[in-house]
Amino acid sequence: MWTIFILLAGQAFADSSYQNPPTSIANLLDAEWSPAVRLSPDDAWMVELTRPGLRTLEDLAEPVIRVAGQKINPKTNGRALVQGYTSISIGPVEPLRRAWRQMVYLPDDAKVNDLDWDFESEKFVFTNTTADGIELWLVSDLDGEVSEPRRLLGPVLNAAYGAPCDWLPGERGLICKVVDPDRGQPPEDSLIPTGPRIDENLGRTTPARTYTNLLQSPHDEALFDYYMTSALVHVGLDGSVRRLMAPAVIDEATPSPDGNWILVSTLDRPYSYHVPASLFPKTTVVFPLEKPDQKTEVARLSLADDVPIAHGSTRTGRRSIWWRGDQPDTLVFVEALDEGDARQEVPHRDALYLLNAPFQNAPQLLWKSQLRFSNIRWGTGQMALASDYWWPTRQTRMVRIDPSVEGGNPQVVLERSLQDAYSDPGRPLTKPGPYGWSVLRMNGDELLMTGRGASPDGVYPFLDRFNIVTGERQRIWQSKDPYYERLVSVLDDMGASFITHRQSQREPPNYFLRNGSRRPVRLTQFSDWAPEFSTIQREIIHYKREDGLPLYGTLYYPPGYEPQTDGPLPTIFWAYPSEFKKRSDAGQVTRSDNTFSRPWGASHLFMLLEGYAVLDGPQIPIIGEGEEEPNDTYVEQLVWGAEAAVNAVVDMGVADPERLIIGGHSYGAFTAANLLAHTDLFRAGIARSGAYNRTLTPFGFQAEQRSFWEAPDVYMTMSPFRHAAAIDEPLLMLHGANDSNSGTYPMQSERMFGALKGHGATVRWVELPLEEHGYRARESIGHALWEMLQWADTYAKNAEPRSPEASPSAE
Repeated sequence: MWTIFILLAGQAFADSSYQNPPTSIANLLDAEWSPAVRLSPDDAWMVELTRPGLRTLEDLAEPVIRVAGQKINPKTNGRALVQGYTSISIGPVEPLRRAWRQMVYLPDDAKVNDLDWDFESEKFVFTNTTADGIELWLVSDLDGEVSEPRRLLGPVLNAAYGAPCDWLPGERGLICKVVDPDRGQPPEDSLIPTGPRIDENLGRTTPARTYTNLLQSPHDEALFDYYMTSALVHVGLDGSVRRLMAPAVIDEATPSPDGNWILVSTLDRPYSYHVPASLFPKTTVVFPLEKPDQKTEVARLSLADDVPIAHGSTRTGRRSIWWRGDQPDTLVFVEALDEGDARQEVPHRDALYLLNAPFQNAPQLLWKSQLRFSNIRWGTGQMALASDYWWPTRQTRMVRIDPSVEGGNPQVVLERSLQDAYSDPGRPLTKPGPYGWSVLRMNGDELLMTGRGASPDGVYPFLDRFNIVTGERQRIWQSKDPYYERLVSVLDDMGASFITHRQSQREPPNYFLRNGSRRPVRLTQFSDWAPEFSTIQREIIHYKREDGLPLYGTLYYPPGYEPQTDGPLPTIFWAYPSEFKKRSDAGQVTRSDNTFSRPWGASHLFMLLEGYAVLDGPQIPIIGEGEEEPNDTYVEQLVWGAEAAVNAVVDMGVADPERLIIGGHSYGAFTAANLLAHTDLFRAGIARSGAYNRTLTPFGFQAEQRSFWEAPDVYMTMSPFRHAAAIDEPLLMLHGANDSNSGTYPMQSERMFGALKGHGATVRWVELPLEEHGYRARESIGHALWEMLQWADTYAKNAEPRSPEASPSAE
């Protein structure tokens, strides 16, 4: 049995075993969730995939190679700690045939991943992870009662980095990354050092945010090469294999839309011990599928360890190289015009180029973006929609471009604040184009757009018809109470027929087919996997903070609670602040009251079953308009938001002010510690996987883009570590021992615990073995919930009233 080491009041001791939460919660941790769903590209077929249950510690104890920001399973040469689906069924979307289902016969103990349809929606492949590798299987018979897939490749796929395979059009098969059969045994590390570790920087400016699992030694470099090196092969549908490229550290390999060319990017030396693999040197080449020795170099990027930390900065050189989806063999790439430095003042940030086969001529300039390039969606030969953004001003634009004209003749279609949810027009819908790649779904000058539909009254997803010339918008459909119903796919260019995903507070999520004014047809039959929550009531409550800014949060009541007769409850406030540049964007309603809410993992909502009320996600906006940055007044605004939330729920008669708990995960844990330091609103705190000392993330964190040396007072004032002496309420800290999230090293909790116990605080630190930033093993999740309940019961729910001088107040 695994042991959990807990430090309490300066003494270390070992608990005998993992603890389990009450039966009311434990039973739900083992419940079977609804299947996952995948639609074919033409929306004619629906695949349902059975989800596995929670992982076990035995799963997490599998060996993991952690190098260059990657986590690799050395037994399978795939991504580490990845679960697989356990069964597959297929059915047509056509309503008249919905009763029919086809089961896919899978190997024993199958672990299915990477399900990928071909462009014609006639077949699909999936990977199966075995004890010693990853296989490739093909499903091509979609009309029988039972489908028996064929294995195209044995356990030889290399899935350690990116997708292992990509389809070629028609019956030409796939290209895949496979393990080099001649690579030999893994490199062994010597127990005797060959010399000291030496690092140097000779005058270059190379700031970096806090990354984890980086290379640390020549042995790590050898491991990286060993597991990341792949041979690129062409796999026929008959299982034949032809090598296309000698083994290399392949980043991506993608066929052109017509299938005649292959684009390949490889990672090159010198590697870095300071940044992950995504920023290593990279070479991109293109070659004909039938003549793989005729390679043409498209780009060569140097090591990107000097990208400025300001949001919106990027690496220099040709980046984001991809195929143009509406053409057979045209490449598109982006290049920074500001040296990748968001701090430079320039008229244009990026340039978008086209490069046509056979890729020997100079590229054609398509568009210069005023802001940082985000994405482009291809429509016809004369129309594409591009997006750019600028983080410092939270600005985003949609720009119409004519790819047939030098410079693109750009026309701004839409411009708004990134954080203004109420003005969000949604995203353009796409469909398979002439080569199977996604292109805009258009009818003349009209696009179909779908979005979340945030408004002061709630969130109601919609489908619009939008004229990109006149700007006129026609609402085709919108979700209505009591449902939260979002669009999944449209089946025609006019938007008359479409598939949605619908749920309500009482109705579990299911898929529906809508056709005009007809009654929607239910396509799936998923039931409630946690009926114990069916009697739990919730509502979105609205209130204002001290300066008049409107805020809201989702208030949950325990089962059977009657506010008029049951009186105030112990209440958990689970928080996570957000930064804004415009006051008008903060406080907007971006959450629906019509969703089917069921907890999973180590969710704080499980505590509802033990008699707690929960205010989930109370808005705590941190605003900095104009030249002011949000974090310049972080503490003041944090307290305003917390006070407003507490006053609202206490005034409703739901929350007992003597029994309030503040909690949060990650940046929410940081929030919880800060509110204990700067207010007396709460009796206790729960902080999971947090960071508490901002000087340990000196080159930025969250939305903060200044370094510690540019804003030392902000870093120090925001750090609850600095204010540890002021925390006199009990604090429970949990952390995964293998947390690889940027900035939340387990050391953060260890150091905070040391600071608190050094000042005589009541504090408990629980480090969960083998766990990452989020907790995954059934044993760890159960124990985390047990810890949270024990702490809340002891120091809030059953605590004695505070003395009058310790009544709730802010500093």
